[in-house]
Amino acid sequence: MTQQVPSTEPELAGVRNFRDVGGLPTVDGRRVRHGVLYRSGHLAHATPEDTVFLASLGLHTIFDFRNAADQKLEGPDVALPGVRNVNLPLSDPADGAEFWKMVRDGDLDQLRAILDDGKGAARMVASYRSIVKERTGEHSRVLHAIAEDSVPALLHCAAGKDRAGVSIAVTLLAVGVERDAIVADYLESNAKHRRYRVRRSGSAETAYTPEVMELLSPLFDARAEYLSAAFDSIEETWGGVDAYLEQGLRLTPRTRERLRARLID
Repeated sequence: MTQQVPSTEPELAGVRNFRDVGGLPTVDGRRVRHGVLYRSGHLAHATPEDTVFLASLGLHTIFDFRNAADQKLEGPDVALPGVRNVNLPLSDPADGAEFWKMVRDGDLDQLRAILDDGKGAARMVASYRSIVKERTGEHSRVLHAIAEDSVPALLHCAAGKDRAGVSIAVTLLAVGVERDAIVADYLESNAKHRRYRVRRSGSAETAYTPEVMELLSPLFDARAEYLSAAFDSIEETWGGVDAYLEQGLRLTPRTRERLRARLID
């Protein structure tokens, strides 16, 4: 069983799911360097105090994986002086637009129709598989940028769980982090103070009943089966991680070494 280095992460008021992934162990006994790779939810609601903290990290690049619909719903990230912002949507705003409108506005019967009987979890599994198989160009761009000069880097989406979760997992695979440690870090998104705040229309009495929240839970949980589906897609499509990195993401051995030099102690 892998051990994580204890974190001194802040609990930011307006940014969910922020953490430094430093300390995770690699298969050859080394660790991810602290202060070079961060993950979080969106930065649109960062408070002035949050902004001061984020600015203190010395970030080079923020990779925002949200699409146009996400940005319209939540707003743009707070501006940080001297930091490069790169928007690389890992989902199409038209893909599932009606589904997510139903999640926000649908009544109980509508939610049962789209989420009950395992349909919510099945949707998440399919999404993780799709992010791995169909977004190789975006993941390649992130990894090449990190290998060149783009650290410290912050990777985020809306909740910091799914799109950012897969991208962080891919980055950690590329530098040889233990698979169990990658999954353990991903599951940290379930901590109460990290979870995305679900936004639904209507009063609290009707919009957030126990049954509604139970139906929504597959969408907002971090579940090991989701990340396992992404890993399975790598095996099924490319035959293994090395082939995925070389053929899917176009990473040469030299680029992987530069990545390790950037991220690993």
